Amino acid sequence: MADSSNNLKTPLLHNRNQNDEEFVINIQVNGGGGIRNPNPNPNPFEFLGASPELPLPRPSSIDPFKNRTPSVVGAGFYEWVKVVVIVPVALVRLVMFGLALAVGYLATKSALEGWKDRQSPMPRWRSRLMWITRICTRCILFCFGYHWIRRIGNPAARDVAPIVVSNHVSYIEPIFFFYELFPTIVASESHDSLPFVGTIIRAMQVIYVDRFSAASRKHAVSEIKRKASCNNFPRVLLFPEGTTTNGRSLISFQLGAFIPGFPVQPVVVRYPHVHFDQSWGQISLAKLMFRMFTQFHNFMEVEYLPLIAPLEIKQESAVHFAERTSYAMARALNVVQTSHSYGDMMLLTRASQLTREKCSTYMVEMALTESSFGITTSEAMELLDQFFAMNPDTDGRVNIHGFLPVCGLGYCRLSEKIFNYLDVEKKGSITFRQFLLGSGYVRKQPLFRNACETAYSKCSDDGGAADHITLNKLGDLIQSSMPDTSEETVHQLLQGFDVDNDGVISRADFLRWLQRNPLLIAIFAA
Repeated sequence: MADSSNNLKTPLLHNRNQNDEEFVINIQVNGGGGIRNPNPNPNPFEFLGASPELPLPRPSSIDPFKNRTPSVVGAGFYEWVKVVVIVPVALVRLVMFGLALAVGYLATKSALEGWKDRQSPMPRWRSRLMWITRICTRCILFCFGYHWIRRIGNPAARDVAPIVVSNHVSYIEPIFFFYELFPTIVASESHDSLPFVGTIIRAMQVIYVDRFSAASRKHAVSEIKRKASCNNFPRVLLFPEGTTTNGRSLISFQLGAFIPGFPVQPVVVRYPHVHFDQSWGQISLAKLMFRMFTQFHNFMEVEYLPLIAPLEIKQESAVHFAERTSYAMARALNVVQTSHSYGDMMLLTRASQLTREKCSTYMVEMALTESSFGITTSEAMELLDQFFAMNPDTDGRVNIHGFLPVCGLGYCRLSEKIFNYLDVEKKGSITFRQFLLGSGYVRKQPLFRNACETAYSKCSDDGGAADHITLNKLGDLIQSSMPDTSEETVHQLLQGFDVDNDGVISRADFLRWLQRNPLLIAIFAA
């Protein structure tokens, strides 16, 4: 019989006895060959009930504001020839545009002359005089190259659909609807000071709104309801997206058109094109107008969709009403819906002022961000300025060495945990989106407010009953939480809490600072 050592079926290891003790050693080796802790960066916000890993929604790859028209320099031979050929025609168009604007302005001034009661419907004879301005606006569209405009469907009667909502791609739609419907519009208060335009929109009995003021938004909704309910007023026109897009997607809707509960008629506007994208996205007004004047013809389609009424049986909310309307318009346009909003346009504009590279990486889908994380646009703008102070690279990413000084932290074990918690991709750097949503996620934890109160109590000599704490007591607590932090860093952090620089910190200032810098709550976890 052959030796068992040469038998391939013989197991290489003998079966161990069940009574033998077993030792299991877990070893993880880092890049330098040493042994490290299997969990080197535990969750610094575990005491708040936060998840071990920062749960972030998948970022959108869509840029709803990008204008895809190349510059004239890089547009190719055809565009160069077209511009050269059309320049004489463009000069004639420019002269006609100026004349139409002047005549329309004078007609509007005449219609408004002596009219004091702007809260009541415009008298009929004044409305008839405004027909001169409406014809002038059609001439302006002609000058821009819109020689004919294709219409699909018809506008419903005013008493059936007192509110019209439309997607917003360019400044052309308000001009078209002024000629077509002469509606009442909702506009920013800043439009009133615009030359020529301010006078014309006043004749439309515009409803002014400051979108960052809750009181102003509430008043605007009240005015929409008041004017929509009276047939003597023109119908109300709203662009619920709140800003212009490139027409390739539909961003989130604001609710002003849907809160009053009247039936609405959706209208979708398309600009078919090959060489020239007519959207007013990331392009200056002067450049957009120049390209319009130097086109042989610009195409425009306007489609009136069937009416959408709120569901009375289910007592439909304004949010669901807006969602149904948005879906109907997106389906008619054959585009996707995104959670971007006017706030993303503000972030995009601010980023373009601070950098010229990859500005779209600083959009965060503000509608989703506000509903899920409770971060307002003004707060996002403040955090964007804070992020740019960290000196992001050309890809919009910040490493720990740029992150810590701006946050008022020194390099220590705790600050490393905070940074690594935001670094969900484990690339050694974070994006603005991770910084913003990470801050919002920490702040929205149910225990966050209690943790802030507890932190204040720790810094107070009488258990939080006092209305202020001293810098020395707060500095001692910070130093005990981050023993490796230098005195200079601690002093810098204390300056953030001491808003009025008087050596003491009130309860309100302390809580407000942590609300604005929620990541720093980790300092007070111990």
